[in-house]
Amino acid sequence: MKILALSGSLRRESFNTALARAARDLAPDGVEVEIYHGLGLLPHYDQDLDHEDVETPEPVADLRRRIDEADALLVITPEYNGTLTGVLKNAIDWASARHRGSWLRNKTVAIAGATTGQYGAIWAQQDAKRVLGIAGARVVGRELPVSTAHERFDAHGNLVDPLVAERLREHLARLVHEAQPMHLAA
Repeated sequence: MKILALSGSLRRESFNTALARAARDLAPDGVEVEIYHGLGLLPHYDQDLDHEDVETPEPVADLRRRIDEADALLVITPEYNGTLTGVLKNAIDWASARHRGSWLRNKTVAIAGATTGQYGAIWAQQDAKRVLGIAGARVVGRELPVSTAHERFDAHGNLVDPLVAERLREHLARLVHEAQPMHLAA
């Protein structure tokens, strides 16, 4: 099974990207977690660029291809001004262009988020859950908030909190379980 992880942060030292790396390292046996690094390359969503008469921009085609090839998605978002990041929302818009068919339709998705604050990006995760659901994704029920992320990762971006590691393992296991019927049907 293949899970595509999308970190909604472009920051080099991002705790959310570090959480995606931890997911790759803690994935269940037989599960590959691929981390997508192209959010910053996507143009702003423009429906004029997204129709059959225009060649799809290569970063968009790459994102859609990777989503299509994945059995499930792990969307990890920081919280900017109480919601998900613009680059993550932009990627969701490109992946869900309804007039072309949504690449997110029936895709099983789990959501997580990390912040240095006390709430672990829970508002951003709830918004991401709503937006992904509207786009047609099958969103796994619970979020995974990681609060005070600067205390959960070391200076090299390695997850050092055993409780968060266990919660991440459980979150991934739930995602794999929920995606399994769709994976077998493919």
